[in-house]
Amino acid sequence: MSIKDLDLNRRDVLAAGLAGTAALVVPHSSWASGSLRVGSLKFGSLAWLMDTVINEGLDKSNGFKLEVVDMASTGAAKIALLSGDADIVVSDWPWAMRQRSEGEDVQFAPYSSALGSVMVTSDSPIKTVADLQGKRLGIAGTALDKSWLLLRAYARKQTGRDLAEVVSPIFGAAPLITEQIRQGRVDAALNFWTFSARLQGAGYRELISMADVLSGLGVSPVPSLVGFIWDEKKTAGKSKEVANFLIAVTAANKVLATSDDAWLRLKPNMRVKSDAEFEALKAYYRAGIPEGWSSAQSASAEKLFGLLVELGEKTLVGGNTKFDPALFYGA
Repeated sequence: MSIKDLDLNRRDVLAAGLAGTAALVVPHSSWASGSLRVGSLKFGSLAWLMDTVINEGLDKSNGFKLEVVDMASTGAAKIALLSGDADIVVSDWPWAMRQRSEGEDVQFAPYSSALGSVMVTSDSPIKTVADLQGKRLGIAGTALDKSWLLLRAYARKQTGRDLAEVVSPIFGAAPLITEQIRQGRVDAALNFWTFSARLQGAGYRELISMADVLSGLGVSPVPSLVGFIWDEKKTAGKSKEVANFLIAVTAANKVLATSDDAWLRLKPNMRVKSDAEFEALKAYYRAGIPEGWSSAQSASAEKLFGLLVELGEKTLVGGNTKFDPALFYGA
């Protein structure tokens, strides 16, 4: 997954209008039953995980019932969280950090450590980041996308040159960028992990991963960028439901980490074009299953936060956003 610039400011989010909600978890144990709602894109990797929770009965065995309602977009999920129409969504922690700085009592628990990458054709003469000079680079997002900012910083460190000055950047939505490289209209593509995995399955080659970019910038261990986010005020009285949901998620990820049969059941809904694409998506997902959040991850997150501010990441600069380690649940 690329660290795409999912960040909308709160006024933009609320002005965009509500676009879908997601019902989630209903406990039925000895303590009082309740409900949670989770926002999930219908065809995203979160949908695979939620489907596994339900199919394996991990909601019931952990004292709740999970119901998922599709969200139209990541922006819609953020809208639903801020408005109280969803209890839990998946987004990146820099966005959550901004919400926390603006008075929202949000918490973050890692969902995936999978990051995006720069992909090229298998026979491309591009072997290093330096070789991108003079090439057309497709970028999922905008000129202020986090991955693009970080890749530029990495290139400056490695080559002394700013990629923005030596490549022809082409910005667009992730599916569009994928099609651009498939059709030969760009020489390389910086995209989310799911799209990079699909390209790998089609025979494309990874030039550099965003995990390697972050490591090269001194951010190690590489922290999970994307996670479950909820507002403790809006979910007041549901702490047990949230905790049991996270337990069920961990159990579902153990299933997906070890069971090929579980993936075969998901395959019809993954929209894969080949077995190679299916295997690549499975491998990327498994590699991105997080191991929780540690103090070392918090330290890396703080370093990355400072780096993003230094690079001018638009939602963190010019406001009151401060790094708060209390954002990270169970750290």
